[in-house]
Amino acid sequence: MDSLAPLLAEVESRAPGAKEKLFSTLYVELHRLAKRHLQNDGAAAISPTTLLHETYLGIVQGQAVFPDRYQFMGYASRVMRGLIIDFSRQRCAHKRGGEFQFTQLNDQLAEQIPEPDGEQQTLTRLSDALDELAVHDSRLAEVVDLRYFCGFSLHDIAAMRGVALRTVQRDWEKARVLLFQQLSDVAE
Repeated sequence: MDSLAPLLAEVESRAPGAKEKLFSTLYVELHRLAKRHLQNDGAAAISPTTLLHETYLGIVQGQAVFPDRYQFMGYASRVMRGLIIDFSRQRCAHKRGGEFQFTQLNDQLAEQIPEPDGEQQTLTRLSDALDELAVHDSRLAEVVDLRYFCGFSLHDIAAMRGVALRTVQRDWEKARVLLFQQLSDVAE
């Protein structure tokens, strides 16, 4: 039995302050998750604490409920991924003069504006591919979130889902193949 069950029940019943209590209970684990995201995604422009606090705002303001710890962590991971992509886009826009407003732009000048850098494109493509995978098979997308972004082992994922390890291994392999295909198709 999950020791967070009473707190998760409060969140599900939409008790005032329940999401805040859940967040503070899992703060250390969420901070580790934020560090892992920043290492994986290369978004060094923000600190793990900043990412975590922005995630907190996204979770508290959202309408999602969480039946267990792992779904909460998966949701937090998706919020972090979205925030990192937003930060990356914003940073890229500022590097390209995004804080300035053009009053008039001729066609010749528009052709000279460079494309976003590789890091931002990679993050955006990965996020889009994961979102597309979630539309077609949410179970596979959840495995990717839990494994890659949350850092859970395949054994942990199997235990939390109550399925055989081999089932999770197949899901992980299938998700990786599908994501690779989607990312390869976009790159061509």
